[in-house]
Amino acid sequence: MIIAIIIIAALIVAICFSAVLLFGAPYLPTLAPQVQAALKLADLKPNQSLIELGCGDGRVLIAAAEAGLSVTGYEINPILALIAWLRTRKYGGKVKVEWGNFWHKQWPETDAVFVFLLDKYMKRLDTLCIQNTSRPLKLVSFAFKVPDRKPVKVLNGVYLYVYR
Repeated sequence: MIIAIIIIAALIVAICFSAVLLFGAPYLPTLAPQVQAALKLADLKPNQSLIELGCGDGRVLIAAAEAGLSVTGYEINPILALIAWLRTRKYGGKVKVEWGNFWHKQWPETDAVFVFLLDKYMKRLDTLCIQNTSRPLKLVSFAFKVPDRKPVKVLNGVYLYVYR
């Protein structure tokens, strides 16, 4: 009985971590130097807002909240969404974790978006950024560039794009 439970649990975990490949990127934590580079490039002031698309374990959400930002993280993997929610609870109203597919969510008005996606999704994200902003928007991308768009700045493998 115990072995069956372990096998079922392992299958659930495997499905949660592999199914995301159909919609975005696998879970790879953003390293501290890149988190700091992203926040520096976004250059947001306290009480401005940031959205993270694929928030994983919540480490970018935590750094942003500690910088005084209002932040929303989207995560399709229910296990990671729960971990991010648990890790960010102490920040109260500054952090919101939404479980679901960010491609199908209505984004709140925001000042910046942070992503660590795969190359094949960057053009689609570019289109979404153009459609979802009524004011200037900063897109900060770790590791992957937006095709046919020149970054405004680059720092530690993190790219900044500005949409007007």
